[in-house]
Amino acid sequence: MHVHILGIGGTFMAGVALLARAAGHTVTGSDAGLYPPMSTQLAEAGIDVMEGYAPDHLKPAPDQVIVGNAMSRGNPAVEYTLDAGLDYISGPQWLAENVLRSRWVLAVAGTHGKTTTASMLAHILEYAGMAPGYLIGGVAADLGQSAAMGESDFFVVEADEYDTAFFDKRSKFVHYRPRTLVLNNLEFDHADIFDNLEAIKRQFHHLVRTVPGTGQIVHNAADVELDDVLARGCWTPTVGFAGPTGDWQSQALSADASHLAIRYQGEAVGELNWHMTGAHNAANALAAIVAARHVGVVPEQAIAALACFRGVKRRMELRGTPRGIKLFDDFAHHPTAIRTTLAGLRAGAQGRVLAVFEPRSNTMRRGVHADTLAASFADADHVFVYDADLDWDAATVFASLGDRMTRCGDLDALVAAVAATAMPGDCVVVMSNGGFGGIHGKLLSALAQT
Repeated sequence: MHVHILGIGGTFMAGVALLARAAGHTVTGSDAGLYPPMSTQLAEAGIDVMEGYAPDHLKPAPDQVIVGNAMSRGNPAVEYTLDAGLDYISGPQWLAENVLRSRWVLAVAGTHGKTTTASMLAHILEYAGMAPGYLIGGVAADLGQSAAMGESDFFVVEADEYDTAFFDKRSKFVHYRPRTLVLNNLEFDHADIFDNLEAIKRQFHHLVRTVPGTGQIVHNAADVELDDVLARGCWTPTVGFAGPTGDWQSQALSADASHLAIRYQGEAVGELNWHMTGAHNAANALAAIVAARHVGVVPEQAIAALACFRGVKRRMELRGTPRGIKLFDDFAHHPTAIRTTLAGLRAGAQGRVLAVFEPRSNTMRRGVHADTLAASFADADHVFVYDADLDWDAATVFASLGDRMTRCGDLDALVAAVAATAMPGDCVVVMSNGGFGGIHGKLLSALAQT
């Protein structure tokens, strides 16, 4: 069967492409502006990706067109698909019908930490010899790619609340029907899709309704918004982690949370020494340990697995150390994620912390988080903001940072400003949910030459 994927370079759709290829299908795709790591893994898999969305990409007609949620009416390939009467389906529905059916699905949902927690969970199951399948919106170092069929009934999926497709406005995760569900946290995001937090809560409630009574919901007991979602109706046993009421707790034994004590109902379970840092990752670890426990992995084995967990590309990924300056790449694009990421970095940094930020997400570009954005950079010694084509004034939003902020609408000027400021021993963290114009390579080169 020949499937053609529209929007194949997206983190989710690239994973669908790998799974379709593993299922024996001929896979091609169309996209614009691909960037690593998804472009890299598609190339390594030998999947033909065509630039743009020309109708000719769909000639001769594939057996099925899998439509990514970034596609909208008016897109030439979408219009041709409809006019020609081609068989089409959304990515989440294709996944549900062709991969997840009859499998034990472990889904990880929440505003923050989905990719990292799902990667931790898949790594734990792999470490325990359970050979899980998985589809994750990132590439974990220990897994090597973002998706695999696996060799068991278990399948780990990153459960995104974003909408499914132009013809299906439900959240992606309602298609997955998990038996084990992780709810990490819940805040307002995706302002291009949801009018308010209540609209997101409604979708999370729909997700909760799909979990069987014999399943388990693992939830962050410190999150009041999740409490509200569960209070609307829950027919599944729940286990809480973190917060004052969570059965599962972690205690940081080091300033950067790279050494944790894990406890269950106040009793010591074990200690985790690992490569990750920050309170947010401590919570992610608890979620993964508890979810793995539901499918039979004892916590001690899960802790041992996390001790060798090497992280995920674009999640505080160290890209290089030119002249002793550490350059990190991070996906943070929401004030909470920015704040927790910088706090974790600050706790372990010896030199200054320099943040380079691209307000790229639809929510960020609309200025939805303008009131809380500057405060989220409290742990940065200096903030460099790429302020091209924003709907809000960066000078006003970041005014409270004073001379700790530099803004540039030109990428090369931004690179030059960072390179002129950074000194040996500093940590530079680039924060964007996109390719950021290849800034990482440009910074590595500029920092090495300064």
